[in-house]
Amino acid sequence: MSTRSGDKYAAILDAAQYVIARQGYHNAQISRIAAEAGVAAGTVYLYFENKPDLLVCLFRERLKLLVSEIKEAIGDAADPREKLRRAIAQHLRSLGIRPELAAVTQIEMRQADTQVQQKISALMQDWFGVIDQIIAEGQSSGLFTREVPAKQIRNLIFGTLDQTVTAWVMSGYKFDIQALAEPTYRLIAHGVMQHPEGGVGNGDSGSPEADL
Repeated sequence: MSTRSGDKYAAILDAAQYVIARQGYHNAQISRIAAEAGVAAGTVYLYFENKPDLLVCLFRERLKLLVSEIKEAIGDAADPREKLRRAIAQHLRSLGIRPELAAVTQIEMRQADTQVQQKISALMQDWFGVIDQIIAEGQSSGLFTREVPAKQIRNLIFGTLDQTVTAWVMSGYKFDIQALAEPTYRLIAHGVMQHPEGGVGNGDSGSPEADL
């Protein structure tokens, strides 16, 4: 099998994203993906074992990009609340400017078989790692509640983002998903951050980066 890099590899991934987004995972034929990429069908099999393998590789490469963009957006922010705000905004921005990718990740990947979905779930650890670090910093500093386990907070964050993007895709992209970044942050913050008195619920208390 050829090394998974280079122009043809990238072209096949781009073509797969395009075709799957429009035709659906089950209807997307390797021959159609190859034609869109401008390569022979046999060339696809030099890089990928089969269509499920292609889907997993597509997710892996796009997730790398997403995580890289989120880390870049977080930048030198020190406050975990600001890190969370930036991570949420960039997640929605990264998918918002790539509606085809959003369609693939939110709808079509879930049509794949269980084995493929297990591989995709394992790849999510890179994204989870970024959020887990923010949560750990928030809890250790006393800014995030410790009454809720860190994993549950992560599930809350991911679940909210996941459902927001899915609703956007299912609507036919009829609303500005990037405009929901701040309201989404506020919603999540309300549930995971501490009141000045030590309780849970006022996600905006004491934020140094914004007047909320």
